[in-house]
Amino acid sequence: MDKQVLDYAVEKTKELIAAPTCSQETKAAAESWLAKVGTPEEREETEKYIKELEMDIMPIDQLIAFAGSEQGKGYFGADTAAGIAAHAEEVKAGGGKYCDCPACLAVAAILEKKEDLLK
Repeated sequence: MDKQVLDYAVEKTKELIAAPTCSQETKAAAESWLAKVGTPEEREETEKYIKELEMDIMPIDQLIAFAGSEQGKGYFGADTAAGIAAHAEEVKAGGGKYCDCPACLAVAAILEKKEDLLK
């Protein structure tokens, strides 16, 4: 793997871990991947990490649907859910495909380098 790509992925992974919106599963996968960088298990762990990231990134339509649902209102509170849904609609209108919370932004940045990470 190219050192520049690796350094970028490590930086974004650290941002992901620090993101308040990062799920426990994603954080665990990120920490596991960082622990395997530079080891013989790096390639296998990178594949697992990418799969986890692909499962965890929130598509914008899914965020809109959740924030507008009764479950979303229960989770966030009605006012916050409405604000999230409105913001997500703006993101979508601007061409965004994914949630723009700190965790999803870091995941999206890592996934942009997916092919290079899997070389």
